[in-house]
This record gives sequence, C-alpha cells and structure tokens, in this order.
Amino acid sequence: MSTPAPLRIDFVSDVSCPWCAIGLASLQQALAKLDGEVTAEIHFQPFELNPQMAAEGEDAVEHLVHKYGSSAAQIMANQEMIRARGAALGFTFDMDRRRRVYNTFDAHRLLHWAELEGHHLALKQALLRAYFTDGEDVSAHDTLLRLAVEAGLDAEHAREVLASDEFADEVRAQEQFFQSRGIHSVPATIVNGQHLISGGQPPEAFEQALRQIAAAG
Repeated sequence: MSTPAPLRIDFVSDVSCPWCAIGLASLQQALAKLDGEVTAEIHFQPFELNPQMAAEGEDAVEHLVHKYGSSAAQIMANQEMIRARGAALGFTFDMDRRRRVYNTFDAHRLLHWAELEGHHLALKQALLRAYFTDGEDVSAHDTLLRLAVEAGLDAEHAREVLASDEFADEVRAQEQFFQSRGIHSVPATIVNGQHLISGGQPPEAFEQALRQIAAAG
C-alpha cells in the first residue's frame, strides 16, 4: 500500500467572507474523500476584506452597495446563491441575522495564536459559524474570548492576547506576504507553496486538483 502524499495547504481567507466558508467546507469534504491518498496540513493565512473598517462596523447591505455598486436585488440573488451553496455543504448561512460587517484583525490575531496551540481549525469553524449562522459581532472581544474557549484554548491566555497587540506584527507580515504573491481575492488555496486553487470551488474541483498535485509529487 502506497504512503499518502503529504500536502501543505495554505488557506488564505477572511472570517467575514462567505465564499471562504464555502471553500473551507468544500476543501474538507474533498480531503475526506482523499483519506488514505493524501495527508493534509492546513494553515490558515490572514486576509482582511475590509482592513479600514471602523470598530462599530457597517450595515452589510449598505456596505455591499458602496463597495461593489450592487443593487439590492443583485445582493438578494447573490445571498440566496450563497445560502444554497452552503446548505449543500452542510453550512448554514442566515443572512437575516448577519446584518453588519466588522473589522476582523483581532480574529486573525487569535487565529494565529490558535495555530501555535493546535486549535486553529476549531476556532476558524467557530468564527465562521458565529458570523454567518448566528450573526455575531466577530470583532467584539467578549465574543472572541467565548469562541476561543469553545475551540479549546486557554481563557486567560486568550484574554491576554486580545487585550494586547500580540501577534499583530505576525498577522500583518503574513497579509503582506500573500498580497505580494498576487493574492488579492479570497479564498485562495495554495498547495505546497506553488499550486493555486482560487475561489470557493465545489468539493469535486478540490478533489481533482489535490489528487493531480499529489500524483505529480
């Protein structure tokens, strides 16, 4: 029996990006199908869709109208498509509850620390559910602290991270690194540092791409 091919996967994303939630769910389903063929090590890399977002956030619909010039009808149609894609993957988007867009820098700092502790996948999933399913403010420190504890992280250390600027430089450096490599939209899935899979692809597309990359060695 052949040894599973090791893959390093850098998943560049933001916790306020619906297509990132879709992409991660798709990637995980693909990896489940490739069990025994590949062993994947997922690293979440930071990307801020709205790095200048004010602390109080912004109304989600108004934000999309201003940012993309979309009409209310276009936004509704796009949200329904996202909701359906999520449902097919077992992820619930509740657009009626997700009413605001927030700054996500502190969430990225917490994720950076969570990777060092081995709890990054659990925290990433908790953040995506909190924002898209429950409509929570993922910039609020009390929310972030609760999610960190739910993900298995130490409450006191999480509180210390949030109260300081710890990991801010590391997050900014990673953001700049991936932007310098041409990543300007997310999700961006980079396999073994050289193969790019763009967007929230369906599981079949991830499965095919990962199998080809693994076979090429």
